[in-house]
Amino acid sequence: MATAGTYVYCVIRAGRPPRIRRRFPRLPGMGPVRLLPLDPHLWLVVADAPLDQYGERRINKKLSDLEWVSRAAIAHEAVVEALVRHQALLPMKLLTIFNSDARAVEQVLKSRRRVDALLRRVAGHLEWGVRITSKAPLSNEMRPAGNRAWAKTTAEARGAGARYLSLKKAQREAETERARHGSRTLKDVYDRLSRQSTLAKRRSSSELPLRDGPLLLDAAFLVPRSRMRQFRSAVIRERMRLGRVGYQLVLTGPWPPYTFVKD
Repeated sequence: MATAGTYVYCVIRAGRPPRIRRRFPRLPGMGPVRLLPLDPHLWLVVADAPLDQYGERRINKKLSDLEWVSRAAIAHEAVVEALVRHQALLPMKLLTIFNSDARAVEQVLKSRRRVDALLRRVAGHLEWGVRITSKAPLSNEMRPAGNRAWAKTTAEARGAGARYLSLKKAQREAETERARHGSRTLKDVYDRLSRQSTLAKRRSSSELPLRDGPLLLDAAFLVPRSRMRQFRSAVIRERMRLGRVGYQLVLTGPWPPYTFVKD
C-alpha cells in the first residue's frame, strides 16, 4: 500500500523545464518540490504527501484548524508564486492530492482540453487586485441634545423634535445621494481599469467580507505582462482621483492568475 500521495501545486507550460530551487517552502511534512512531465512543454509541479498526514480523513479533521490551514495556504502559494515568471501557469486548489504520480498525470490528461483552454487564457498574463474603501464613515452627528435641553417646555420640545426629524431626513437623503454617487464612481473606476486588462472580475456586494462596512470594491484584473506599466499608471491616476473625494485605493500583485482559472 502506498505511503505517500502526490500533491499538485500547479501546471506549467514553458519552452524548457521549469527550474526548481532546492529550498522551496514546503507544506508541513511534505517532500521537496519536483516536476512531473506531461509532454515536452507541459509539467506538473508536485511533492510527495505522506498519507498518514494528508489522507482524506486526516485532512478533513485538519480543515477545522485555521492555523494549520493558514500555514498550508501560505506554503502552497509561495511555491506557485515563485514560479510565476513562466509564461503560462495554472494554479491548482489548495490540498489537491492524488494517490500516486500516475494517477495525477492521468487525471490532468483526462482534462487536457480544459487545461489547455485555461493555459491559453492566462498565458502571458498576471493578476492584479484592486480594493477601494471609504476613508471615513458617513457622518452621524445629527442627534438630539441631552434630556434636559429637550425638557424645558412642551412647545420647545415639539419645535426641537420637528427640527431633529427634519435634520434626520436631510441626513438620510444626503447619505442616499452619496451612496448613489459612490456606486457610479466605483463602476466608472472598474470600467476604466477593465479596459486596461484582458479580463476583469469584481465581487458582488453580497460577496464582500463586510457587507455594510468600509470595503466598497474588491476586483481582480488579468493584465498582459506587456501592459503592466500602463495598468499601474492607470491605477495611480484612479488613486489620486478617488483620494480627492474620500476614497482609498489599494493595489496588490502581481499574482498568479488565481481568479481567472475558475470557470
